[in-house]
Amino acid sequence: MPFITAKDGTEIFYKDWGSGQPVVFSHGWPLTGDAWDPQAQLMAGNGFRALAHDRRGGGRSGQPWGGNDLDTYAEDLASLIDALDLRDVILVGHSTGGGEVTRYMGLHGTGRVAKAVLVGAIPPLMLKTAANPEGLPIDVFDELRHGVATDRSQFYEDLSAPFYGANRPESTVSQGTRDAFWLWSMTVGIKGAYDCVKAFSETDLTEDCKRVDVPTLIVHGDDDQIVPIVAAGAKSSKLIKDSTFTVYEGAPHGLAMVPKFADRFNADLLAFARG
Repeated sequence: MPFITAKDGTEIFYKDWGSGQPVVFSHGWPLTGDAWDPQAQLMAGNGFRALAHDRRGGGRSGQPWGGNDLDTYAEDLASLIDALDLRDVILVGHSTGGGEVTRYMGLHGTGRVAKAVLVGAIPPLMLKTAANPEGLPIDVFDELRHGVATDRSQFYEDLSAPFYGANRPESTVSQGTRDAFWLWSMTVGIKGAYDCVKAFSETDLTEDCKRVDVPTLIVHGDDDQIVPIVAAGAKSSKLIKDSTFTVYEGAPHGLAMVPKFADRFNADLLAFARG
């Protein structure tokens, strides 16, 4: 299996399909790169080179004690891009992965980046503060940490419902999709999963958003129960200069894996990459 080595020696697994302009996918918490398989297959089958890595702490990547923060996630992404000498890259990030790619551009600029796609992404800030009243209170994130620390298996099983909107009466989400969420989540070490909650909830990416100067597609469901659209997509679209904000009515957080919305997203992703 292919790996690159991060700056601190952690091995980062990645899959690399197809050839052409590279599209690098960064996944959400608490999943792995496998969550992007349908989109990676789509892009590789349409003349692009699709790459998706497992974030440190889970999947097939190493599980170090430290480095479970957005700065290090962004440096791991930089290590992947540099090691493979990727250029003219299209970065695609979902949820925490959206924070990862935004912090990468904030730290490293966009010299190797052609475009970006943020899907249900965490920027600019999820936590409610005096300056960010649209965010979620710290109690919400404390509950996530409690779930990971106590009975993470049951916690992930339960979390899959709001993640995919399976708790809505009109939901078409299969049990198989929810089972896949549980399976991927359980490959993430408890330390990495626990620490990542702080990373995705308390990291302020406002200044990073302002540094993004490439065309950016921002996709967010207005029924996202995990990352509220008012604190995320609606705000980041105003901070990122060259952005297109697309709201999917009724869509949940994991919209790319929900049949009702996946076809639209796949078409939007391919059109944006080709445009």
